[in-house]
Amino acid sequence: MRRPCAKELSRYVDGNTRELAVIRVPSEEEEQQRHIHRQREALVRLRTRLQAQGRGLLVSHSQAAPPHWWRTQTWNRLGKVLPAWLVTRLEVLRPILATLDTQIAALSLELEAAAPPDLPRGLGKLTSVALSREVCDWRRFQNRRQVASYTGLCPGEHSSGNKRVQGSVTKHGNPRLRASLVELAWRLVRFQPTYPPVRTRLGVLAKGARATGAQRKKAIVAVARHLAVDLWRLHTGQGSAQQLGFQN
Repeated sequence: MRRPCAKELSRYVDGNTRELAVIRVPSEEEEQQRHIHRQREALVRLRTRLQAQGRGLLVSHSQAAPPHWWRTQTWNRLGKVLPAWLVTRLEVLRPILATLDTQIAALSLELEAAAPPDLPRGLGKLTSVALSREVCDWRRFQNRRQVASYTGLCPGEHSSGNKRVQGSVTKHGNPRLRASLVELAWRLVRFQPTYPPVRTRLGVLAKGARATGAQRKKAIVAVARHLAVDLWRLHTGQGSAQQLGFQN
């Protein structure tokens, strides 16, 4: 990363706000709040890896491999048909997976309890809390351009003279926020098909639509970028969910 020179700093102090980009440092309390959903994400990834290890072992020996093979009901059924040595090997993973289930469930309840009670359909309590805590403070943005820029979902631009070429998204800002917005945008395609940014692109995003992967990717990124701006408006009181096009 290039360090700013004294000349750039002087220009910024004199009022040229475009000379340097200001980075907001989260407070200690905000970091503590972030850690809850980030820890849950880490535990979910760990559970997925261990789950896959067990299923891989089952598949490699031509055994049935149900998704939640370690849970009591499924395990009682598997234990009657699996070879004894295979049961012994899987028993090593089962207590760890059961503990992870308990910890993930407890963190999920804690996060859901912090969510607003009247969320529009499809937004999801966990996602809503995670997005807000990654942003820290929605009111720090002055306009929609700042919101879109922070998500990293804006297209890059390569211009020379009268020639203006837009490239792929910049991917600046918070990667967790960006991933959550894209995931939420896909959920809205299913649960909020009348949401304006989704409705205008439904011909590309709907199930069974005749569109290339690149077209679908561009469309869902556009929905996610617009969604971030609408969430900013919603959290700063600039519009209600109904005014922004969300259905209950």
